[in-house]
Amino acid sequence: PRGTVINFLDDLEQAIEFVGGYPIVIKPLDGNHGRGITIDIRTWEEAEAGYEAARQVSRSIIVERYYVGRDHRVLVVNGKVVAVAERVPAHVIGNGRSTIAELIEETNLDPNRGEGHDNVLTKIELDRTSYQLLERQGYTLNSVPPKGTICYLRATANLSTGGSAVDRTDEIHPENLWLAQRVVKIIGLDIAGLDIVTTDISRPLREVDGVIVEVNAAPGFRMHVAPSVGIPRNVAGAVMDMLFPNEQSSQIPILSITGTNGKTTTTRLLAHIYKQTGKVVGYTTTDGTYIGDYLVEAGDNTGPQSAHVILQDPTVEVAVLETARGGILRSGLGFEAANVGVVLNVASDHLGIGDIDTIEQLANLKSVVAEAVFPDGYAVLNADDRRVAAMSEKTKANIAYFTMNPDSELVRKHIQKGGVAAVYENGYLSIVKGDWTHRIERAENIPLTMGGRAPFMIANALAASLAAFVQNVTIEQIRAGLKTFRASVSQTPGRMNLFNLGNYHALVDYAHNAASYEAVGSFVRNWTTGQRIGVIGGPGDRRDEDFVTLGKLAAQIFDYIIIKEDDDTRGRLRGSAAQLIIQGITEVKPDTRYESILDETQAINKGLDMAPDNSLVVILPESVTRAIKLIKLRGLAKEETHQANPGTTIIDSQNGIAPSSVVNTLL
Repeated sequence: PRGTVINFLDDLEQAIEFVGGYPIVIKPLDGNHGRGITIDIRTWEEAEAGYEAARQVSRSIIVERYYVGRDHRVLVVNGKVVAVAERVPAHVIGNGRSTIAELIEETNLDPNRGEGHDNVLTKIELDRTSYQLLERQGYTLNSVPPKGTICYLRATANLSTGGSAVDRTDEIHPENLWLAQRVVKIIGLDIAGLDIVTTDISRPLREVDGVIVEVNAAPGFRMHVAPSVGIPRNVAGAVMDMLFPNEQSSQIPILSITGTNGKTTTTRLLAHIYKQTGKVVGYTTTDGTYIGDYLVEAGDNTGPQSAHVILQDPTVEVAVLETARGGILRSGLGFEAANVGVVLNVASDHLGIGDIDTIEQLANLKSVVAEAVFPDGYAVLNADDRRVAAMSEKTKANIAYFTMNPDSELVRKHIQKGGVAAVYENGYLSIVKGDWTHRIERAENIPLTMGGRAPFMIANALAASLAAFVQNVTIEQIRAGLKTFRASVSQTPGRMNLFNLGNYHALVDYAHNAASYEAVGSFVRNWTTGQRIGVIGGPGDRRDEDFVTLGKLAAQIFDYIIIKEDDDTRGRLRGSAAQLIIQGITEVKPDTRYESILDETQAINKGLDMAPDNSLVVILPESVTRAIKLIKLRGLAKEETHQANPGTTIIDSQNGIAPSSVVNTLL
């Protein structure tokens, strides 16, 4: 409608002339719910009164030409009209017996009417304009209107002032629909409600002198969801479709990783691979909770509380969660289901704690991660660990195996059935699916594998690569992640951190159970240039037989052993754990050279002091931070990471190129 904005009463007369004279509408510039509006003004006295009413709501006043017609709300969501409602002003219908006051009271007894927006309709309340309308119609509150006579009580048709709604979605003329969508697009709103006054919404506005009165940026849905007459429209569904197009899930991807050993490294590597996609990754580890490149909270954060920090953060686009036995036992997982559940291995550790006394019970506990995966998600399982492989029977999710054995019968049958797997074959980390082997990279070119000399790190890399692949991360992105992730203090503190001290090397790893000793040993045995010295121990809450086993393994790995104990003996008598380790050493190799230095700091310094040229000092500490600090105090320490061969070129088969890096064969 033709209109203008004024700020002073002195400008009202000129404004009326500008819009074309009476009848006019006066309303506040800053208002809502029909407050302060006066319509169909036909005299100067009414105009003055309307101005004062609007001034109660807003300093600035709108003066517009008044148009006759019915009030319609057209709702546009994401550029499309999704609902149309005719709004009928608050009114009562005479029955020939009751006064208007009694009819209002009876109408307000309708259970669909409530206070404000509490219900689908709002109770009728009278204001200044109500009495003016009654007077124009020749009524007072005590009048008894004839049967069937409509008595209007409000000038505007807002539901918030007692109005009702009639669905007209199927009646709007195509030209009006096009016009509404065009107007909203020009303004630039995702959701908008147009107030249209027209005598017939089924005819073009230009033919019936119809007008768009307002465009609302925060329109109500009540009139469409629960109209008084007509079909309810699912307008909220249109909003959800706009927010999450193409049937995208409203949840971020969740990737959960568990196992006895390798959880933290695999979690960090998987998060690093996912970063190659450009998404913000939130991940939890035994070192802390991270979002993107920033540490949110330091400490062992592998329980459900830490998972909640990630899952509730609005900036996180992918969640990679290390999931440890302690958190599962205390409080569960922290999420209902994941998109990917990775189980790396199950080995003897923490037995006798928390009512987990056998390795079978531990496997049953960790299988929760495989079970809690969406049916269309993937359980990524270690085919080389029979207890982990057996978890395929417990989950409804798709199965994906990883293996260090290219001749694995289990994996061969799985692939023949159309499954996907990650395999270490011919020196490559490869993804096998269908009839194709997608080679990612040679192990020796992946820094984490220490030049291919750390088999357990190759297994961790296979698991992380497979978890990313089943989430549609490309081979190229996986390769980029593998080649830029290193076993370093910054990326994997306490996990195969190798330092060059000039004449000898020192390795720090948080190995503390039999399986992790064996894993570190697989690398140490490849150290053939000099003596291998071990500074070893274990947490005091482990069983006696666990310490004996650690001693047996150490005797098979190291040339010289220094036995130490943790500062926190966890209730065990000081020195008893060291004696049990010594027992294991002497049972396997009685001639092994060893000594017992219970204090960890002294033990580490002794190992570093005695190291001959070309030797490797392996430190398995309680405090990784303390061990690294003692190494760096030597002044010559330089952290060493394996660099990929710069001459190696691998082409991504997913980009449609099939060079020698893609083999058309299976195992």
